[in-house]
Amino acid sequence: MAVINNRYDFVFFFDVKDGNPNGDPDAGNLPRIDAETGMGLTTDVCLKRKVRNFVQVVKRCEAPYDIFIKEKAVLNNLISDAYAKLEIDLEKIPADEKDGKKRNKKGEAQGSEISKGRKKMCEDFFDVRTFGAVMSTGANAGQVRGPIQMTFARSVEPIIALEHSITRVAKTTEERAETGGSEMGRKYTVPYGLYRAHGFISAHLAEQTGFSTEDLELFWNAMQQMFEHDHSAARGLMSTRKLIVFKHDNALGNKPAHELFERVTWKRTNDQFKPARDYTDYEILLDGETFPEIFKVVEVK
Repeated sequence: MAVINNRYDFVFFFDVKDGNPNGDPDAGNLPRIDAETGMGLTTDVCLKRKVRNFVQVVKRCEAPYDIFIKEKAVLNNLISDAYAKLEIDLEKIPADEKDGKKRNKKGEAQGSEISKGRKKMCEDFFDVRTFGAVMSTGANAGQVRGPIQMTFARSVEPIIALEHSITRVAKTTEERAETGGSEMGRKYTVPYGLYRAHGFISAHLAEQTGFSTEDLELFWNAMQQMFEHDHSAARGLMSTRKLIVFKHDNALGNKPAHELFERVTWKRTNDQFKPARDYTDYEILLDGETFPEIFKVVEVK
């Protein structure tokens, strides 16, 4: 598979309606908010999770598109499996004689073994060669710096978090069932929010991890469709609205990312003093002009 030769920078718009895009467990699962500005936040980790989930659905966790960070995965076992596939005996003492030293700890790779294990993890796991991973636990496959990095998403305008009381007539235990009545709970939603995130793709790091043109195509598909396979009652209606990709004509890039991002703006289409409640209340602009495409590639010279 061909490795990418171009640098990419991208702007990603998505919205949420009557849902919680990314709850904060340290705040009772309230939607994340910048306390000083009131802008809504969604972490880069949350967005990457949705990309991983999409790839799991499409590729069914089969190499070379398996997912390293997934539900119920035992990471150390996956690292050990990579060495087993390479037929590297981590119990052997001394380690590979080419390293010129004995094994420091049984079951743990060292020297040139680590680079082999790291390469194998990149070959088998899409998210390792895409986003990178810390794999220095257990059998030790070192660390990988991924070619794709994303920022937190921030709402374009302040949001408000609504708190709703909910009830449940079913009970968890017989003792609670005898008390009668309903059990109470809480649910938090954002009535509407349009969020903007930025991303960066390094051709140099792609070469190191083996991130290919086929991987890049899969990533773009995930960014456009990931919300369609991640619906839940808690998240309400979430949708990808615009994905604007700036493609440089070389690996180093032609312009700074911030200059490209400044070309993408937004404006309200209704009374700005009324709260936005739908995507039709906004327009996304590229160089001051609207465009119909959800996924648009802009060549940077």
